[in-house]
Amino acid sequence: MASPAHGDLSAAVALFRGLADPTRLAILQHLAGGESRVIDLTRELGLAQSTVSGHLACLRDCALVTARPEGRQMFYSLAQPELADLLAAAEHLLGATGQQISLCPRYGTSR
Repeated sequence: MASPAHGDLSAAVALFRGLADPTRLAILQHLAGGESRVIDLTRELGLAQSTVSGHLACLRDCALVTARPEGRQMFYSLAQPELADLLAAAEHLLGATGQQISLCPRYGTSR
């Protein structure tokens, strides 16, 4: 249960946990440039179709990605334009801090 001083942060925590997965983040970054099919994502990201499909299902369940059918194909896109803004803000923050977060002993890449 969240403390009263911080309010209920559970939804925000879940959002950032979802964004913390490298594959899901790569998919979202790609979709920020426009809609794509699974085949497009597998080629662009060099991942297996089952991997991409599984992560897209997760992102759809979390209402971060939508799917638009066209014939036998499904086109995926960001569900909210604010998500592209969030990703851009994160890139800006990383640039402003000189990517110092990667040196963090708990969350950085040097773990």
